[in-house]
Amino acid sequence: MKKHDRVYDTYVQILETELVPAMGCTEPIAVAYCAARAKDALGVTPQKVDVKVSGNVIKNVKSVVVPNTGGMVGMEVAAAAGIAFGRSEKELECIAQAADEDRAAMRKLLSEAEFTVAPTYGTEPLEIIITLEADGHTAMARTVKRHANVVHVEKDGEVLFDKPEGSEDGDAQGPDKSLLKISDIYEFAKTCELEDIREPILRQIACNSTISREGLTNDWGACVGKSVLEFKGDTMRWKAVAAAAAGSDARMGGCALPVIIVAGSGNQGITASMPVITYARELGKSEEELIRALALSDLIAVYGKVGVGMMSAFCGATCAGCGAGAGIAFLQGASEEEVEKVIISSMGQVSGMLCDGAKASCAAKIAAAVDCSILSWEMLGRGRRLKGGDGILSEDVDKCIKDVGRIAKVGMAETDRIVQAVMTE
Repeated sequence: MKKHDRVYDTYVQILETELVPAMGCTEPIAVAYCAARAKDALGVTPQKVDVKVSGNVIKNVKSVVVPNTGGMVGMEVAAAAGIAFGRSEKELECIAQAADEDRAAMRKLLSEAEFTVAPTYGTEPLEIIITLEADGHTAMARTVKRHANVVHVEKDGEVLFDKPEGSEDGDAQGPDKSLLKISDIYEFAKTCELEDIREPILRQIACNSTISREGLTNDWGACVGKSVLEFKGDTMRWKAVAAAAAGSDARMGGCALPVIIVAGSGNQGITASMPVITYARELGKSEEELIRALALSDLIAVYGKVGVGMMSAFCGATCAGCGAGAGIAFLQGASEEEVEKVIISSMGQVSGMLCDGAKASCAAKIAAAVDCSILSWEMLGRGRRLKGGDGILSEDVDKCIKDVGRIAKVGMAETDRIVQAVMTE
């Protein structure tokens, strides 16, 4: 693949724009960021806080700990944190820093202000509208389609900021993800100039390794990562599964360490990276080999989520798990055909895993997705695999990815509505 041709430049841009830091689960952080933008516009502490969000945001905020809140959960907590100590210029790291007095201010706001939370009743899977009132003045901020995509801010009816909504996959000037294709991803990972992708991937290695170590060292969430090592042993395979699960344990438990996200999700960023990082370390692979394998894994994770959409009833960790399995295979010299077979076999095992919001059990789902992807690679070493024609699988890997995306986005739409109803009853 030639440097600076359209596909090459697009893939570099995808990695640059996808691999960005976020602190905490992205949905409550998105609520906090939107609230911080509204507070900036209002200029004073509000007496009333009205939060309207889409059903998928409700689902993903309901049960996950909001970082720097002392273990608190919920929509009101996320909004209050953004208002009390959110730094809007930090976007998805807006509540990464908080002193005791900041948390005290948040608790005071929660006890004294009037909070209302309601669905948007719109069709957008990701939408947040926060309206603040104080002393006869109002301010409003709206986020849509992507977690940090604040598109409108106003005060007392005067528009302070407005921009086109763009799409789930980026603004009109953003990378064209329709160019993603497994054969091109493989060639890019093999031949790209390392300096074009080094910076975001090294940041991913550093950040995600740190939060994974935290999850393995201390008790966070359901301690899935620790449990894997205790019950399964410390072989390379289970170390890889545990490393991914532990990062999610810490993140879902409210750890204030940043994660480098992929496809808008910290859990997917952890899933796509930590198994590959673990195998590279265990096998003594070079930095270059690891960077190239992670580029492949990250791009496959993004590709898998294009058809699924930003938020749905489909667990995005399965897409990232496919990327991890492919990255582990690539790291060990797998051909393009072998990488494709690993992806197909992985999809045949875990596609359809349900997303019922962000919470401690996400780590267990990540463990399952990574385990299946590694099994796919190990089976291939014995000449065994799942094949096209097995259920929804196709021998054309790109068609397989698109078919799974269609099932997730269209076929599971009603499932998503029922999941949301069950969670809010």
